[in-house]
Amino acid sequence: MMWSYLSLALLAAIAQAQNGPAEGDLIFQKTVGATLHDRCANCHGPSLQSSGLRLDSRDAILKGGVRGPAITPGSPQTSLLLAAIEQSGSLKMPPGGKLPGTTIAAIRRWIELGAPFSLARPEPAAAATNDTWAFQPLAPPSRPDATIDQFIDRHTAPRRASRRVLIRRATYDLWGLPPAPAEIDAFVKDPAPDQQAFAKLVDRLLASPHYGERWGRHWLDVVRYADTGGFSNDFERPTAWRYRDYVIRAFNQDKPYNQFVIEQIAGDELPGAQSDSEKLIATGFLRMGPWEHTAMSVAAVTRQEWLDDVTHTTAATFLGITMECARCHDHKFDPLPTRDYYRLQAVFATTEFVEARAPFLPGEQKPDFAAGRALMETLQRNVDARIDEYHQLTLTRLAKQMGLSSPAEIPAARAREAIRKLEFITPEENERYKIFQKRKELYARSVTRYDPIAFSVADGHAEAETHILPVGNLQTPGALVTPGMPHAVVMPASFKIEVPQTVSRRRLPLAEWIASPDNPLALRVIVNRIWGWHFGEGIVATPNDFGKLGKRPTNPELLDWLCHYFVDHGWSIKQMHRLIMLSEAYQRDNFLPRRLDAEEILDSMLADSGELSSDTGGPGTLPEINLDVANQPQQIMGTLMPAYRPSPTRAERNRRMVYAFQKRGLPNPMLDVLNGPSFNESTPTRDATTIPTQAFAMLNSSFANHRALALAARATDIDHVFLFTLGRRPTAKELSLTSGFLRRREAYYQQHPAPPEPEPKPLVRSITSELTGTPVQVEEDQLPVPYEDDLQPPHVSQHIRALADIALALFNSNEFAYVY
Repeated sequence: MMWSYLSLALLAAIAQAQNGPAEGDLIFQKTVGATLHDRCANCHGPSLQSSGLRLDSRDAILKGGVRGPAITPGSPQTSLLLAAIEQSGSLKMPPGGKLPGTTIAAIRRWIELGAPFSLARPEPAAAATNDTWAFQPLAPPSRPDATIDQFIDRHTAPRRASRRVLIRRATYDLWGLPPAPAEIDAFVKDPAPDQQAFAKLVDRLLASPHYGERWGRHWLDVVRYADTGGFSNDFERPTAWRYRDYVIRAFNQDKPYNQFVIEQIAGDELPGAQSDSEKLIATGFLRMGPWEHTAMSVAAVTRQEWLDDVTHTTAATFLGITMECARCHDHKFDPLPTRDYYRLQAVFATTEFVEARAPFLPGEQKPDFAAGRALMETLQRNVDARIDEYHQLTLTRLAKQMGLSSPAEIPAARAREAIRKLEFITPEENERYKIFQKRKELYARSVTRYDPIAFSVADGHAEAETHILPVGNLQTPGALVTPGMPHAVVMPASFKIEVPQTVSRRRLPLAEWIASPDNPLALRVIVNRIWGWHFGEGIVATPNDFGKLGKRPTNPELLDWLCHYFVDHGWSIKQMHRLIMLSEAYQRDNFLPRRLDAEEILDSMLADSGELSSDTGGPGTLPEINLDVANQPQQIMGTLMPAYRPSPTRAERNRRMVYAFQKRGLPNPMLDVLNGPSFNESTPTRDATTIPTQAFAMLNSSFANHRALALAARATDIDHVFLFTLGRRPTAKELSLTSGFLRRREAYYQQHPAPPEPEPKPLVRSITSELTGTPVQVEEDQLPVPYEDDLQPPHVSQHIRALADIALALFNSNEFAYVY
């Protein structure tokens, strides 16, 4: 006869009421059962059986795992479980720390009494509703015709910010750039009523390509965009830039967010994808994390590292949950069991990396592609010539050793062998040869920047099983799982979507599930991100963690109302901007100040100086960085990377920072010191620390000083320096102070003319030979194109040099660096 758990529990309860519990049952109910559930089940329960051991039933405990039975009833001294928890041998359990002495004593006594399992143990309590609020359905819109301001408590009506403040706030918010003086003047003088004038301003800002550059940067922070793979080689990803431009384009086009989600997770699985470059490029999202596979890597390990990364990143990006904990054990706080982690991972198990042929879209291919390709091909030819020098040196020495008058007399097979083995080459020469060989490999990658290729993924061709990995260990696979979505997200009963167990099209159902209007978690996450990027902090202050350890929403009713609005308005992010920015909450005078992001600061300096390039898109360019950092030796698998060289023309170097080449192993030090994004971890919000090195960089770096000099040459007087940097003219007191300073600096520079520009010196770097341990000097080749210098002090008057000092001071002012 089959007995239900409830029936057995009822019988046990009746028996207990009649006869009273035996001592062993009582110990189990009070101590042992709870300990096994709370401290052991994550690694030895239904989802995971580390070392083949389960501890959730008496039969499983008696059967044991790879070490044999866990207990011997009646014999504590021969019970492995007791030895492990007493930590008297090599096996020490549980991993989180030794159990209390009273608990260990109770387990010892329980084993002495025969280790009975009581059927009347209580079920674990359900998680409190407020712990899983984010997984629950959206609250119905009780006030569908409400406005944002009706959800915000306030004792008095907020005072509206001035137009001068509002245009700077809105322009930085949507463009990440300062408003031009003429734009400020036009908005301040607009005769339309305030709200109408501001609505026109918002529409103008949203229509500009600068909007996508700013808001695309937010998304690139979350997905960890970079142009290299990181780790020991930090190899270039030559066409990753196409994903960056896809993101910028999607924001500018106001692509519906649900479509944006589906394309990034499963663009290649959509109908017609193989002839649609946009959809193939979008899946670059799945490859954005750091990753490397070399001849010394184990393929299964690097594959698993990617699977873990893409599982965690997809969950954090779109669902705001931390799935990484569940890789080794059931999540300690959120309703995310290990089985769900591997079910989600199984969705990606048949996904493979591809560099897909993808014709360039309109506007993607730039006129400078030909020049860029020509430069890389020149570098390739140059390095081939250097390699050939060592081959010829080998043959010359071989010919001499063989007593031949010319290398041409060496038999062909012998010559090939000598070149392959690099015979007669000294250890120092061998170090230099390795450098050129590695550069040949690097340049061969880099030249493909200009090819119509998508950094993408595709469905594989072979079956791929996914097993639960006990404690994340690839060597001890556990139970087999099928692909699926986390069970914690509460969806309507009518919502039906299944992930096929076939090789192909596993990711599309996941993408459609995330992008469903019935998915409350995904909606809350993106709406919260939008709100937070406007106000500096989200309604939920932890945008990547909507679980128990994350912050609770400060205004849950508003958050859910915004989600309904978002779906009702076509998943349009631009409509959300209009809704938020036209509210009193956004336009109030007591708006929370925020410091400009690192890119905003550097882009603003370029814009104010008149140097900001209008070039957009395409392969990442190399801005000017500190020479000490640029010239430092950088290792790559036992040899030297080529030195960092800024792009040769000012138009290339001075593009917006979103278009800069993002090298994981060498971040731009100006961005780094100003709290730029991490390339390895998702950056949902930017920090705004204040540390001394920021002042050093902003006052002493060549980038800051070059921008100040260019601004002074553009402005020519104090009034315009203030106007370009702060958007206003100086007060009478400011004008008096700066005029006096200007006269003193002019007199100083009259007495101390700028020294002539130094002649460029060859860059010599050093590497320690792996064979001899001695340092080897290596001279860097010069770029085969002329370098267009920035404006330098010898090229300008003493007045402009003095004015540049004022410009530099204003670049370092709070009024420049903060939006109010």
